[in-house]
Amino acid sequence: QVQLVESGGGLVQAGGSLRLSCAASRSISSIIAICWYRQAPGKQRELVAVISSGGSTNYGDSVKGRFTISSDNAENTVYLQMNSLKPDDTAVYYCNAKNRDTWYSAVRDYWGQGTQVTVSS
Repeated sequence: QVQLVESGGGLVQAGGSLRLSCAASRSISSIIAICWYRQAPGKQRELVAVISSGGSTNYGDSVKGRFTISSDNAENTVYLQMNSLKPDDTAVYYCNAKNRDTWYSAVRDYWGQGTQVTVSS
């Protein structure tokens, strides 16, 4: 199992930056992938960024070129650096880990509690 704790959300003006952190309860080097999702009021949860255990990354179209996902294996933490923020980036941001409990188990999703990001115009 994996427990995830997000931090770093807050209120920022448009054009500003924030860095979100996702601290995991166990080594992240063996976790299949860790993702950041976001959900705005009245909208579906959407994938923002993903980083695999091998370090491969991918981003949602709306954040490409502005957001960067990275990991610190020594700290068991994944970061989301968000630059050039827009009001449309306002949402609750969730950290998600995809992993198997055992080698023969199906992949499961683990979620953090979320952190609010509000971008004012």
